[in-house]
Amino acid sequence: MATIEECRGALVKLSDNLASADGEVRSAAALDRSVSCHIKDLDVTFTGRLEDGRIEVHDTQPGPPREKAQIRLAMTGDDLVAMVNGELNFAKAWASGRVKLEAGFRDLLQLRKML
Repeated sequence: MATIEECRGALVKLSDNLASADGEVRSAAALDRSVSCHIKDLDVTFTGRLEDGRIEVHDTQPGPPREKAQIRLAMTGDDLVAMVNGELNFAKAWASGRVKLEAGFRDLLQLRKML
């Protein structure tokens, strides 16, 4: 099972990947939105902001998200680490229910470019 530190590291790596992306992925990541990522098996939530193509984690709190972020993710720590390392396909994990992504309709259309 992935640790909180490994999950935070995966989010940092994801942020670096988004920042160095180009084309449609870069434009999709250019949103300015609040973000939460609930790690179900650790029952911890990372909250922050997607801004200028980077994810900035501002806080880590126990339990599910206290406030509704504009972009909400939920998954296990192992799935987060595997996705960021390229071992788990996000679209397949999302379609099978392993990963949950909730956002407004326009944001979902923009985010699908990153899939």
